[in-house]
Amino acid sequence: MELRNAEFFASYGTYKQIPSPERIEIVFAGRSNVGKSSLINRLFGRKSLARVSAVPGKTQTINFYSLEYVFFVDLPGYGYAKVAKTEKERWRELIGGYFADPERDIGLVLSLVDMRHPPSQDDITMINFLIDNELPFIVVLTKADKLNKSERAKRMELIKKELPCFEQLTVVPFSAVTDEGVDTLREIITEVASDD
Repeated sequence: MELRNAEFFASYGTYKQIPSPERIEIVFAGRSNVGKSSLINRLFGRKSLARVSAVPGKTQTINFYSLEYVFFVDLPGYGYAKVAKTEKERWRELIGGYFADPERDIGLVLSLVDMRHPPSQDDITMINFLIDNELPFIVVLTKADKLNKSERAKRMELIKKELPCFEQLTVVPFSAVTDEGVDTLREIITEVASDD
């Protein structure tokens, strides 16, 4: 599977707009400004497949990207304080409705967490949700290049205590700047897609 060949498919602003599932779906989830668009662009070897915004909370839709027999699903970033309550509620319904559909064939969720900071309550809620619903997922620690060696070692020790069920998780440090973790994530995604 050549990830570079992925193409934008469609955006949906409400759950009711999303068509019935027809392929395996690999999902990207994380709080606003965690680097989700940058990760998607690096994984697919494209500069602007996903739009990178300087404004947190800008992605307000579920965006689908198509590649062969797989949909890659970019969920709206959660947890941005400056978004109106009505918008937060719409996001909640959009994301909640997506995950609640029993027909969806979710092959993997990449749950993104900013490596520089303790996971937010929203991050913990998402990870616990994935565990409770037995959805396959990995944790991607973004912005790894922003930490020096000692800072990184310290954060990794703290993350072991901060993330629920850490010992049972697959955790991949990632940097869109240095490409750390890119090959590992590509291998995981390709394996998941080919197993379906």
